[in-house]
Amino acid sequence: MSAGSLLIAALLLAALGLGLLGVAGLWLAGQQQRTASTLHSALRQREPGPREAAPAAPPEATGPRGWAWLARLGERFNGGRLEAALLAPEDRLLLDQAGWHTRAGTARFLALRLLLAVACLLLAAFFYRGDGLSRAVVMLGALGTGVLLPKLALRAWAARLRKRVSAELPLLIDLLRLLQGVGFSMDQSLQTLGDKLRSAIPVLGREIQQANIAYMHGRSRQQSLRRLAESFDDEDLRSLVQLMLQVHEHGGAVQEPLRQFSVRLREQRRASLKEKVGKLSVKMTVVMMLTLLPALMLVLSGPAIIALANAVNRLG
Repeated sequence: MSAGSLLIAALLLAALGLGLLGVAGLWLAGQQQRTASTLHSALRQREPGPREAAPAAPPEATGPRGWAWLARLGERFNGGRLEAALLAPEDRLLLDQAGWHTRAGTARFLALRLLLAVACLLLAAFFYRGDGLSRAVVMLGALGTGVLLPKLALRAWAARLRKRVSAELPLLIDLLRLLQGVGFSMDQSLQTLGDKLRSAIPVLGREIQQANIAYMHGRSRQQSLRRLAESFDDEDLRSLVQLMLQVHEHGGAVQEPLRQFSVRLREQRRASLKEKVGKLSVKMTVVMMLTLLPALMLVLSGPAIIALANAVNRLG
């Protein structure tokens, strides 16, 4: 491997490390923002008198002090052409899915992309000694790497959250059905799921808790559950939210619809697993033909080939 290839590989590794560090910072920022918002809501519930009518402090005002400079840097480009170029609708959807949909989280993500792009460009200019077209290609590649690394890391994190949401959805339906069966209203069920049963469904429980906080601050139940219905791009979850909204507005027995919904969801997942197993068996057949069959032929025909070779040697 040439020295230029080693330098490019080192550059990519350094950019990847910076990207992972930035994503970890964004995750910690989101966690602290959610914790601060929950604590603020709990303290407001304890305040008597007219103070309860005061507007809540926005979540963007709080956050980890260590990453405040990153948010301030990103906020300088809010509303400009650079933000429109670096934050496409897909990026905003990924930020929403990852829980960094606040103004501060968006500013940190924008600043991180800019810093990584500049850092990769400077590293390429410092270490790469080529000239001409190859240097221009390396510079463009380093710039694109710095811009795309945070998005790739964010996309992987959002995909992981979507898988967890899909895995937690049957348990959420069962818990909701259980709470409705003991006489809880829909509001009481959502409060219990967000406060006391959140450890059983970490991702969905966190989202329900955020929806409850928004509902207590004056938003309608439909507005507070909008993120839960739309952010994770799950049709089953969207249908469940619609069912909860109908029960919240019009009342009625919900145990039987939830039972039917749970049965249908499990049947769909069972059929999906059967399909995956069928595809996997076909793939394993090809793998066995390429790996096991040559070894089997060698074991079966090996003694005959050795005996034939010994007979030919004796005749010779």
